[in-house]
This record gives sequence, C-alpha cells and structure tokens, in this order.
Amino acid sequence: MDVRYYKKIYLQPAFVICVAVFALAGGSMSVAINSFGMYLKKEPLPLKNPLDLLDKNGLKPYLVDPESKLKIENEQVLKELGTEDYIMWVLEDPRLPLDSPVRTFVLFITYYEQPDRVPHVPEECYTGGGYQRLATDSVTFEVEGPDFHRSITGKYLVFGSTKREIWRSGGKFPVLYFFRVNGEYAGSRDEARMILNKNLFRKQSYFCKVELAFNRGLAMPEKEQALNAGENVLSVILPILEKDHWPDWER
Repeated sequence: MDVRYYKKIYLQPAFVICVAVFALAGGSMSVAINSFGMYLKKEPLPLKNPLDLLDKNGLKPYLVDPESKLKIENEQVLKELGTEDYIMWVLEDPRLPLDSPVRTFVLFITYYEQPDRVPHVPEECYTGGGYQRLATDSVTFEVEGPDFHRSITGKYLVFGSTKREIWRSGGKFPVLYFFRVNGEYAGSRDEARMILNKNLFRKQSYFCKVELAFNRGLAMPEKEQALNAGENVLSVILPILEKDHWPDWER
C-alpha cells in the first residue's frame, strides 16, 4: 500500500491501535512520525562498550579460555544472525568436578542496536541446524549478587541430535535463554516484541539475547542442575552487563 495512504490516517484516533496491530503481526514500518513524537524507525543505540571487550577477569571464578572464544566464520550464518556484536565463549567453572555436566558451557550473547524484529531464537536455530526440540518450559531465574537481585523469566529447552553421537549421552543437551529489551527483561520473543512495540515515543530501541548452552559434557544435566548453574553464572555476568555494556535506558 502507498505510504501516502498512511499519511492520510495519521490523525485518526485508531492510528496507534493500527500501529500496534501491524507490529504484532511482524510488520516493519519505516516511517518516522515526528509531528506526534512517535518514531517507528529507530536510530541505532550502541552499547556502552562492545561485548567482546567484556572483562574476562571480572567473570571469576569462571574461566574463559582465549582459544574458546568462538567466531562465526560462515558469512551467510552471520548475515542471518543479524548482528556482528556478539560473543560466543566457552566458560568453565573450576569449582565443579571434572565430570560435572555443567562444568563447561557456552555463553552466547547477541546485541541489536537497531531492531525492527526479534530474529533468531534457539527454537529455530538449533532445529535449523539438525537438532530436534524435545522439551520447552518457561522458567524463572533468581539471580543474586552483591547489591543485585533480579527475578528473570526465560526459557528452558532440551534438544536432541538427529545423529548418533557416542561422545554425548543420547545426544541431548539443555539451553537457557532470555532477552534484555529497552531496560527490561523478557522471557520470550513475544514478550520482547511487546516491549519494542510499546516504545513509540523514543527515537531508539535495542534488545539483547543471553543464552547458555550446556552441550560440552559427556552427559546431559538434570533440569534443576542446569537452572542452578545458569543462575550462578548470571549472578556474575548480569551486573557487568548492566553496569558496563547495556545502554542506560533511564537516561
């Protein structure tokens, strides 16, 4: 439909409702409406500091092997990811036994400074990579740290390989994830979209996905074991992200 048609309806009372409907339907509207203080096309909102400058020493007791800072080499995969501002690090908790299924795991964080959609979630990425989704559950992470407490909703998923892998028990592993969107936490892609869609009166928006994959061990951890491990590492990394990396949304 011609953009001029939309200009004719900007003064209609139902306009804001229409905007919400189009946004919820996944439409991307690129017209900025300055006369009413509403912005449908957002300007980039960069991080305070890039994710790859995350202080690995600040993650102690967790260890980051420099050789395990994974990079996406496939240009098509990187294009589909929709951002180059990400980290995919293998972390190790040396406090746990060597055979613990949560001793080693992958921390995958992606940041979008100019979002017009909420792309990749593990439900799609892993199944697109040849895995089967075996379980899905909504969970709450109780994240505790010095002067820091957050109750964050998120997703717990279990994937299984379609190939027989003798090095991993049954080829199954859990993945945890959630979003940070415009200063709020969101437990699903739909919640992230709702937060983005209600932000009509500011020039900028952002979102970030935080994901933990316990796919490095020989055995699959139990659900509670994975959740506890996730809460422990989040209590270390989230204060750093909020203080040193994510935009100060209130300002």
